[in-house]
Amino acid sequence: MLQLDPQLTKQENFTAGQVILIDKPLTWTSFDVVKKIRNLIRIKKVGHAGTLDPLATGLLILCTGKKTKSIEGFMGQEKEYTGTFTIGQTTPTYDLESEVTAPVPIDHIGETELENARKQFIGDIEQVPPMHSAIKVNGKRLYEHARKGEKIEVKTRNVSIKEFELTEIDLPVIKFRVVCSKGTYIRSLAHDFGAALGVGAHLSSLRRTKIGDFKVDNAYKLDDLVSLLKDIS
Repeated sequence: MLQLDPQLTKQENFTAGQVILIDKPLTWTSFDVVKKIRNLIRIKKVGHAGTLDPLATGLLILCTGKKTKSIEGFMGQEKEYTGTFTIGQTTPTYDLESEVTAPVPIDHIGETELENARKQFIGDIEQVPPMHSAIKVNGKRLYEHARKGEKIEVKTRNVSIKEFELTEIDLPVIKFRVVCSKGTYIRSLAHDFGAALGVGAHLSSLRRTKIGDFKVDNAYKLDDLVSLLKDIS
């Protein structure tokens, strides 16, 4: 367990501004974490530098007090993720927040097909964000349109994928590592990778391991941090 930074023992230090690295647990929303820490340190000015979906774990940067001015800068930095794609099955949300379709045959998929698909997603690419995402179109979040069954045209966005590795293959599950720019949806990458294979795919697990030079290895487990912050003065 990481030792508590002495700066995190006094409430006035949170007001002056702190950057806290947290390893977000599974099923928690990013806002759940912000709310929990805000209640513990008893100041309103707390924010996070980049949302993680509830089914994702890993590095969440929290900023307090005057350090919230740094949030945009942190959000613009390069990200690293690891996780798994499951090929031959799709979902409306591109991950496990919605029902998985019946599997399609993947017997013809081998290392050659996987490598050819992988290479298509290196460098600057165009990506369509998932319909079940928080991007606003016509004043409403995309997921609000999706839940009502509304057909909305979603514009592509330019993103950059610096590294994309398939680190372990045990079909239908593929472990991966990705280094990418701000605005990249790994759910969309899973969906598009499956489409390139011709069998579909969804994101079955995701962990954010780095944001810029910040690493999840140096982050507090949420339960540990909560225990430490209960005694701040």
